[in-house]
Amino acid sequence: MQCRWPLLGPLRWITYVNKHVKVKAGKDEVLWGWLLTVDPVSASLVLMDFKEDGGASVQVVMGHAVEEVQIQQEADEETTDRLQASFLPPKTCGLDPEDLRKRRGVIQSWLEKNRVPVEEEDDKLRVAGVLTIRAPYGPEDCSSSNQIILDRIQRLIQNLIPVDP
Repeated sequence: MQCRWPLLGPLRWITYVNKHVKVKAGKDEVLWGWLLTVDPVSASLVLMDFKEDGGASVQVVMGHAVEEVQIQQEADEETTDRLQASFLPPKTCGLDPEDLRKRRGVIQSWLEKNRVPVEEEDDKLRVAGVLTIRAPYGPEDCSSSNQIILDRIQRLIQNLIPVDP
């Protein structure tokens, strides 16, 4: 149970991301959903709920109205991937596997050269444990719930010329 949600700060908020939560807002309102992200300025929560027909609903709970947030369930790997991919457009990558491997290597080397911790995770790159870069490894292929890190890594990748293998 947490009260004074806006005062907890980003380091505590991030521990709630990708978890199924119960949010008490206002006097009598209780909301449930997967916490997708928290706005670092307003402390507003973005909750997502998956529907049986494959769709999803999204709710924004204003930070000043949040009285209590309780974690109900941890997300499994499939749910985490589904949450992270929710707002990304479906992609079809026209590069062959060898070109993708080379491009992934170029991006990984560039990040390491700039002292950014990066590791390979299947066909993705994982940056500092909080950001994922998917094929074809451009700035628009980055995803993270941490907007500051997302912005910095995207700018760093944009500074890499050329990105092509």
